[in-house]
Amino acid sequence: MAQTNTARLWAGVVALIAGCVLAAPALAFDRAAWLADYAKLKAAMEASYANLAWFASPRGGVDLPALDRRTTAALEAAPDDDTARQAIRAFVASLHDGHFSELTTLEQATGAVEPEPGAADLSKANPAAGCAALGYANRSAVAFSAPFESLDGFRLEADGLSTGYRAGVIDIGGRPIGVVRIRSFQLKQHPDACERAWAAHPDLDKRGDAFDTAVADAWFQALADQLARFRKEGVAVVLVDVGSNGGGNDSGDWMPRMFTAAKVSSARMMMSAAPVAQTYAEEEIADAAKAVATDPSPATRALADQVTTYFKDRVAALPSRGCDMNWVWRERRPFDLAGCSRLIDMGHASGAFGYQDRAAWGERMAGAKLYWPATIEPWRGAWTGPTYVLTSATSYSSAEMFAALMQDQKIAKTVGVRTGGDGCGFVEDTPPTVLPHSLLRFRMPNCVRLRADGGDEVAGVTPDIPVPNLEGESPRARALKILKLVSADAPKR
Repeated sequence: MAQTNTARLWAGVVALIAGCVLAAPALAFDRAAWLADYAKLKAAMEASYANLAWFASPRGGVDLPALDRRTTAALEAAPDDDTARQAIRAFVASLHDGHFSELTTLEQATGAVEPEPGAADLSKANPAAGCAALGYANRSAVAFSAPFESLDGFRLEADGLSTGYRAGVIDIGGRPIGVVRIRSFQLKQHPDACERAWAAHPDLDKRGDAFDTAVADAWFQALADQLARFRKEGVAVVLVDVGSNGGGNDSGDWMPRMFTAAKVSSARMMMSAAPVAQTYAEEEIADAAKAVATDPSPATRALADQVTTYFKDRVAALPSRGCDMNWVWRERRPFDLAGCSRLIDMGHASGAFGYQDRAAWGERMAGAKLYWPATIEPWRGAWTGPTYVLTSATSYSSAEMFAALMQDQKIAKTVGVRTGGDGCGFVEDTPPTVLPHSLLRFRMPNCVRLRADGGDEVAGVTPDIPVPNLEGESPRARALKILKLVSADAPKR
């Protein structure tokens, strides 16, 4: 779909140029300013776009020198602002990186702007109203990404609204398969968890860290409860549906640990060798101090010292990773992290270390500031049977983190189609790149998660068991095919 949409966008640029060649522009068109905007965008990419070295490699699937020539030619032939704007948009779309995206162009205010309204009074709010005021709202697809519930014999056990997870069981070839949907890894999209935490902890400050922890715990507990129900019912296989899951936060890295009792090592993470990496490292050092302040146990102190030393070393190493990335517009090179990539090793998706044993920290939430998956520790190994992960072309970001880790750590096999290819995205919020003439605004990813084969997760997660969408095959037929393939592939007990 991304390839088709990009081709259409470039075709639109060509059509605009062809249709406007003989027309006199209504307003002055400043070609030099548009070319300067494009140069500004490329310079920003060279300085801080984390996936640039990947897309400059043959493995990245984008011929950057050819793309640069095509974009420059389009701008040099553009007869007006609309055509030039489309050329730059087509350039960005050709990377097929959903995290590298255009933001809304902001208009200059001609008068006073509306002041920020005061925070809602939560003191007398009921859970539903209070959670809504805190920004909890379901904005993602609740239904399964394939219509399993339409199949004969499927027993729906949870609707995905009151419980947060849509789930059910169906017998395929004498083997009961439990299906559970994770529709979003963004906790704010799960008001049910907020409402349960609100009711269970009426005295907590609803805007404090303790309440946020209570909400997350309620969300994890709901999944653990469903997995326990599957075990009680004698389910043989669990299919985790993250199709059309747009992503969210780092829970995509933590939750694979709920599906195994074995050691799980998080993906290695790189960041742009730019000021954003120092900001991230300094925040991790500050969090290490906070962990010790709340839990001065010997284990927590020792782990905090290791984390602090690691990130201080990363800050010291930053200058050594600078290099001129202008080569990407002239040639293609193998993906070499140690070479001129402007990437610096920043540990793992779990923090400084890919794995820490439970004995490495004391109190859980202090431990989570040092090794983030400590958050999930009470629910580790909630399910240890055969597991499969269903993906779609609209599984992005944290959903890809989840699917990639499940696949790379051999916790599960993936089934479906290749994910959308957003990859890591953002460890830190950074200001967008604003092009001075057009005022187009773009955000660029600042981190890279590496796969077990050394590739960039932005390439997407290719399924172990491909189930393409076929012309003439109905969604119900495809849903049954998925279940049959899973049942046939799953190990027999």
